[in-house]
Amino acid sequence: MKRAGQKAMAGTEAPGTSQTSKKQKTSLYGSGFGESDPCTSMDWSSLPHHVILRVFQFLTLVDRARASSVCRRWNEVFHIPDLWRRFEFELSQPATSYLKSTHPDLIQQIIKRHADHLQYVSFKVDSSTESAEAACDILSQLVNCSIKTLGLISTAKPSFMNVSKAHFASALTVVFVNSKSLSSIKIDDTPLDDPSLKVLVANNSDTLKLLKMSSCPHVSPAGILCVADQCHGLKELALNYYILSDELLLALSSEKHVDLEHLRIDIVSENPGQVQFHTIKKQSWDALVKHSPKVNIVMYFFLYEDEFDAFFREETPVTHLYFGRAVSKAMLGRIGMNCPRLIELVVCANGLQPLDDELIQIAERCKNLTAMGLGECEVTCRGFIEFVKMCGGRLTQLSIMEEVLIPDSDYSLDRLHLEVSKHLGRMWFPDMMPTW
Repeated sequence: MKRAGQKAMAGTEAPGTSQTSKKQKTSLYGSGFGESDPCTSMDWSSLPHHVILRVFQFLTLVDRARASSVCRRWNEVFHIPDLWRRFEFELSQPATSYLKSTHPDLIQQIIKRHADHLQYVSFKVDSSTESAEAACDILSQLVNCSIKTLGLISTAKPSFMNVSKAHFASALTVVFVNSKSLSSIKIDDTPLDDPSLKVLVANNSDTLKLLKMSSCPHVSPAGILCVADQCHGLKELALNYYILSDELLLALSSEKHVDLEHLRIDIVSENPGQVQFHTIKKQSWDALVKHSPKVNIVMYFFLYEDEFDAFFREETPVTHLYFGRAVSKAMLGRIGMNCPRLIELVVCANGLQPLDDELIQIAERCKNLTAMGLGECEVTCRGFIEFVKMCGGRLTQLSIMEEVLIPDSDYSLDRLHLEVSKHLGRMWFPDMMPTW
């Protein structure tokens, strides 16, 4: 960029400068073979706007700002609205974070000159309350915005959760009221509340298509039901299980709604035994799938073994299952019996009891299964090969730690990978545990 700046300055020399002196200056940046490098003899300030704009789109914000000082033309391109439709504010405390914070002067310049151009905006903050409050201050100034996508991203907790609910709600209200065209919102781990959702719905019900709001403890089932009742174009929804209800699923299944494409549900317990999980009726699940037959229902479980009682006792149309903590053999048996739409299953831990029968039952009943991952579990080599044989080539992803597989009298680990590869129709090896 330094070279570009030097050449841009060279292109603005005073009249009367001899061609000889120009050649001498150009030769300072020559190729070393007696000829000038055509790139260095170019007048960078004469590049077409669309070319400079394309270059800027590949630069980081810092490099983009530096490039804007090359010449007046480049500075003009720096402020073209197209360049400011997509922007990420990075806010951090230098003493405690590795993030490179967006310079305050640049933030003010963006708010002053480009607030009405911003369409796809995200805020990345570190764990400090100061950074989250700074993000809220910026949101409060976006009174002329027309944002379509808004994301609030915390690289670590608590961040936004430490901001006062009133301050956070006030900042969001500015965006919700002024945008009127929000289609995608991701605001996990925030003090979002029901009144804020009502403001969102009142101003953006015709445009909202994606709402991700896991770990928002101030939102009640009534709040999300309000969204489901009013936002008829909603296609993707992510929320905590405590908000999920039969009423919500039935609302999403009404004729006025478009087909839901993705429903993500986080089931989390921090204190074992202190949360009683409710059960969703089979009729409610059936209504959702009847209305949206291609919907992906994704569940992330972070429970303790004795907290699974409410789940999968009846047929459940879940498509993707992830278990972040240990899950019992009995629970995996229920999955094989009651999850016929299952596409992907990841089990991080189980215990020291082989899961041969459970995996074979899953292979028999879950005809759509294409991805499987097993961590701290045990499966005999014979049982695993039987599972793979039943699933065949439809298993496009198979990630199994070598430590999971127990050699038996029929198969060693060396022979196992050959047998599995044969049934998958491609070369396959178990994953190795890192040694560092």
